[in-house]
Amino acid sequence: MKKLILLFKVKREEWQASALTLVMLLALHALVIASNFELFTKTNVGHWNVFVKNFTVSGFDPITYSVVTHWTTNYNVYRHPLLAFMVWPLSQLDAWLMDATGMNLVQFIVAVPLLLCAFYTFIFMFRIFRDIIRLGRFDSALLSTMLFSMAYVMVSAVVPDHFCISMFLLVFTIYVSGMKMQAGRTFKIWQTIVLFFVTAGVTLSNGIKTVLYSLFTNGRKFFRLKYFLFAVLLPSALIWGFARWEYRTFSLPKEKANKAVAAKKNAENRAKMFKAFRDTTALTDSVEIKKAFDTEMKRRAHAKYLRDRQKPWNKHTGKPMAEGGFMKWTDATTSRLATAVENLFGESIQLHQDYLLQDTLRSRPVIVPYRWAANYVVEALLVALFAAGIWCGRRSRFMWMALSGFAFDMAIHLGLGFGINEVYIMGAHWLFVMPIATGFLVKAAEGRRASAWLRGALALLTAWLLAYNLTLFVGYLA
Repeated sequence: MKKLILLFKVKREEWQASALTLVMLLALHALVIASNFELFTKTNVGHWNVFVKNFTVSGFDPITYSVVTHWTTNYNVYRHPLLAFMVWPLSQLDAWLMDATGMNLVQFIVAVPLLLCAFYTFIFMFRIFRDIIRLGRFDSALLSTMLFSMAYVMVSAVVPDHFCISMFLLVFTIYVSGMKMQAGRTFKIWQTIVLFFVTAGVTLSNGIKTVLYSLFTNGRKFFRLKYFLFAVLLPSALIWGFARWEYRTFSLPKEKANKAVAAKKNAENRAKMFKAFRDTTALTDSVEIKKAFDTEMKRRAHAKYLRDRQKPWNKHTGKPMAEGGFMKWTDATTSRLATAVENLFGESIQLHQDYLLQDTLRSRPVIVPYRWAANYVVEALLVALFAAGIWCGRRSRFMWMALSGFAFDMAIHLGLGFGINEVYIMGAHWLFVMPIATGFLVKAAEGRRASAWLRGALALLTAWLLAYNLTLFVGYLA
């Protein structure tokens, strides 16, 4: 426990490096809270609908606001199996504060862990550069700040979704893995189990990355029967079994109740419509009346189907590779090249001025081009630095470990098409790999004439991203 406490003790040089980012995050949180303060602090309204309808920042869902206000397992239990239980203490705190103040302070309560996760993401990124890649203080601070200048790291850090928490957990796990590699140590079984349950509990895909990181850290020892059985197979089976239990216990009864209510309402509406049709039709035979009514209802259902196909939540979703199970969330038709240019390495890092922070399921097209050529120049430079960093770090096991998580994300997003229509909102799961790779380029350039030019280019790119993204994000919130 003492080692864990010391791990989170912030050093003086880390406070200095993080000061600018910390001030920025505090200001952005204040703007997010202020944008819906009067409405969200009310305690006498139906909060699920209020939160979903009024919190509109890209494709992020304010489910956490709802769960903390009135606790229930509203998250998708197969993708976020433990998240509802993790925020339960916040729900109890919110209930106590509502009784004490007469206000729903959920925005402030949720902002605290988000701010802590974002802050410690910066700290552990700084330590990755200082302690593992062995960069100087300025370069470490610059690359850490660059991460938080990227659009969907900046946005994820202040919206009430799980992405900022996932980013912190992944960066923390990468740091711990890197330090173990340096010391020639491996993950113990209990350490892997704890990291797996915490990371996978927030988002199941995080658990897969934790397994990948432990594979690179432990090497051949990963496949020893005792470790593989108790640190990998057993926790995986347990969390999947828990998700199944959670679904049957909490989600399935609600789904059945909602379907029953909807079926009853549809039956009542159909009965009213049949009565109105029977009273106005010129037909007299009951069989003919029912036949004509059924034909009219089929025509209306088909017309509704055609209208729904033109709505964003259908129009902006590609055709799945297969129906049923997890495959229903895949996408076989959305352009991968356009997605990579405009969204994956585009919107994730630089916001688009058109359709600014709008939701693809409401109004934003899937592919939006930039107005300025400068945005594409910046994107090309960042991708080039990323690629050059990978080349410079090609002999580093730590580099390949970090890239394994990135490769997994690319496989599910660009390969299977999971979430591809809004792939940028998942940026916090992998964007930190870009500055990590760039750190190996900076390390390779140390002591050479190109070092000053590279440092200057990184400083200019970071300044551009901060100014550009902050201007648009603050303008949107204000």
